[in-house]
Amino acid sequence: MSGNGPRPEGEDDRAGAAFGIPEGATGEDVVDAVLGAGGTGAAGAGGIDPELLPYLEAADVEPDGTGSPDGPAADTSVADVRSAEAAAAARRSAAEEEDLEALRELVAASMIPGGDLERLDALLTEVDEDETDDWNEWEPRLPDSPAAPGADSDEEAERHRADLLAAARAVEVSARMREVEAEILSRAPEHSVQPSLERVEWALDLLGSPERAYRNVHITGTNGKTSTARMAERLLAATGMRTGRFTSPHLATIRERIALDGEPISEEGFIAAWEDVAPYVGLVDERSAAAGGPRMSFFEVLTVMALAAFADHPVDVAVLEVGMGGTWDCTNVVPGDVEVIAPIGLDHAAWLGDTIEEVASNKAGIIKDGATLVTAVQPPAAQEVIAAAAAAHGVVWRRELDPEDDPGSPDAGVLRVVDRTLAVGGQMATLRTAAAVYQDVFIPLHGAYQVRNALLALAAVEAVFGGRALPAKTVEDGFASVTSPGRMEVLRSSPTVVVDAGHNPHGLAALVPAVEETFGFRHLVAVVGAMADKDVEGILSVLEPACDAVVCVPIDSPRALEAEDLAAVAREVFGADRVEAADTLALGVDRAVTLSEGFEDPLTASGVLIVGSVVLAAEARALFGRA
Repeated sequence: MSGNGPRPEGEDDRAGAAFGIPEGATGEDVVDAVLGAGGTGAAGAGGIDPELLPYLEAADVEPDGTGSPDGPAADTSVADVRSAEAAAAARRSAAEEEDLEALRELVAASMIPGGDLERLDALLTEVDEDETDDWNEWEPRLPDSPAAPGADSDEEAERHRADLLAAARAVEVSARMREVEAEILSRAPEHSVQPSLERVEWALDLLGSPERAYRNVHITGTNGKTSTARMAERLLAATGMRTGRFTSPHLATIRERIALDGEPISEEGFIAAWEDVAPYVGLVDERSAAAGGPRMSFFEVLTVMALAAFADHPVDVAVLEVGMGGTWDCTNVVPGDVEVIAPIGLDHAAWLGDTIEEVASNKAGIIKDGATLVTAVQPPAAQEVIAAAAAAHGVVWRRELDPEDDPGSPDAGVLRVVDRTLAVGGQMATLRTAAAVYQDVFIPLHGAYQVRNALLALAAVEAVFGGRALPAKTVEDGFASVTSPGRMEVLRSSPTVVVDAGHNPHGLAALVPAVEETFGFRHLVAVVGAMADKDVEGILSVLEPACDAVVCVPIDSPRALEAEDLAAVAREVFGADRVEAADTLALGVDRAVTLSEGFEDPLTASGVLIVGSVVLAAEARALFGRA
């Protein structure tokens, strides 16, 4: 009992009387009295006093004092109780440790990439070392996140504020980018051709003729334009020049079409380019409408944006790929400095004609007075057209040696691939131009046609420098930095999956032997998608001798041929037992991989080729995480 009031009459108020401890008891007597081992206290001989039970229960000790349910033990002591309490405390501590570890893992999984416990511990250590205890100001910093030495809290707060503002700005820029892209895409698409340079010329005139602020390398042809443009730009950059590059179409983002110093224009740069030209585009739209004409098209607007952006950057030289044809392609507003005509074949027949002569005549339309002209080996009919245009404009003509020509003839071409061997990641080549012989040049692209594209690019860059030879180190560095996404690009291995943007019979006729040479496949399965306006039968006919089977897939484009319609044509070419159709590209690739694995040869002997459209190549790259 507790309190200071008087005890009832007859009650012993000595110290220890409540536990039956006799007056003058020794230490042993006290133990016996409390634990009931013969004492005279309230517990008596029956064991633990009932008033002690709550305390022993808290220590996880059974009423017998031992932790055993077998009943009272006469030999239970204070040491036993304390031992039981210690054991119970240890169990509670272990349970708490287990709970804490589970909590650490939960926090790490929620807050730290990969659930890294070491990084979490680093954060907790930083908190422990922080003596300010100002949780409103504290910002966790991971060990690998550098901080400025000696930076005070004000500087840290300012950096944090700057980071927040930058993040908010990025969100705003991305939203505006989507708006601008949608506005441009709302115009007539690039396949809706409007044969006229007039609208682009009007816009550039209003802008002060930015296309005259720099040198130009202008490239046309049926196949190889983009790769040649990318190689020429890299070579020019290796000389120390600031460069612009305009190519089409794009694979992942529209910004790829306008490149500054080898990199796609930034979102901010793209927005600025549009906002700079938009008022003038509006004026041209009004002028064209008044004359009964159309608004500026998607491709026309992008061309004007590119030419203006190159002047604003500014660049020393711009490399421009023709969108379609040449004569009336809107890129043909640039002055004639250096012009390149890559190999010509039949494509875009609805706009360019269905004969080689017609196609060549349109592409030769880029040739201008006094320019330097660089050309690949062409079909005889195309060669005649180009020769006539070159003579009419008085150009300096550098053309590739035709295998049928005598190298010693004064009329023979001067550009030549002297030697070519396969190499890891590409090929080694010796290239001859009018100015020099470049030995053992590494070109990080596959296929004999890419070496020929490299030859054209090299000759074009020499022409920019007045026909002089380039330093060997410049050539080496320039070619070494070349990439060409979607051109014989390996997306995975075992089995090897290759994607190529080839989309016409002429291009695939060069691609197929390149695939065979580079990879040495014994078995090849093609995944094909195509636009409805392409020579689908011609594409499939080139693939048929090289492929065991073909899987037809859809393309996300209003111009695309339905997979089943494509499969119907494929069955005519391949036979019904070698053709399948899939509802999606992913399913088509999965089916092609399964088919390629169905041979007794090792997986390395089988491959999958995704081909038929630039849009399909873009979708394949995105599917494999290359976008």
